[in-house]
Amino acid sequence: MAFVTVDNIFQSYGKRPILERVSITVDEGAFISIVGASGCGKSTFLRLLLDQERPTRGQITVDGEPLTGEPNRSRGIVFQRYSVFPHMTVRDNLVAAEALGANLFGILPSAKRREVRERAMRALDRIGLAHVAHQYPASLSGGMQQRLAIAQALAAKPRILLLDEPFGALDPGTRERMHEFLLDLRAETKMTVFMVTHDLPEAFKLGDRVLAFDKIRWDPHDPEAYGATITYDFDARDGGIPYQRIKEETHVLDPPREKPLASSG
Repeated sequence: MAFVTVDNIFQSYGKRPILERVSITVDEGAFISIVGASGCGKSTFLRLLLDQERPTRGQITVDGEPLTGEPNRSRGIVFQRYSVFPHMTVRDNLVAAEALGANLFGILPSAKRREVRERAMRALDRIGLAHVAHQYPASLSGGMQQRLAIAQALAAKPRILLLDEPFGALDPGTRERMHEFLLDLRAETKMTVFMVTHDLPEAFKLGDRVLAFDKIRWDPHDPEAYGATITYDFDARDGGIPYQRIKEETHVLDPPREKPLASSG
């Protein structure tokens, strides 16, 4: 059974359709990259998966259960604009991500807190922030704060991680380190990832599948008359071959060669 099932989703804001006829099934542990033009509903799709919004029509289920209309810790999100706790140090932002999952008040026993702090320091070292562990987010650059926001979401180890252009503000070297950090933690936790990006090489590098969103219906007199849907579903592990593989031996992609005629002599 699929881990995430999106069944014929429609989403509108007032009379303006954003998404229409969106359906997909995703196995647990998959990495799904999402690409498409600006304004085609990619971030809206993430908010639906987060359960921050309810679809106009259709249903989303996770592990066989329909979403309840309330975001929870099983789904973490990193937006394009970083969001961290400004009153906590860099290290304590990561500690809080784990502590808040332990109990309602986020209080850890002293031995457990030392363990979590050590783990937080290792994560900060991995993303190049160990030297500012005891500073507050306001003293960091925008790119550093974004790195912290990503690490904070990953520290909570959600079953589903939603990323909305998380690496766009990072320099190339830092972006590469964040790619490695994300892939390592994903392998360790087996979490399922949905990532919106405008960077096609990044989409194919990180994703198992790449979904392209676009409008398949267009009214030149009313460009906003229709919503977007998934127009392509590529398997990034197979060099971009569409994900829907031919199950039977139809030889469509590799037609059989004609056998030479037997010699009559």
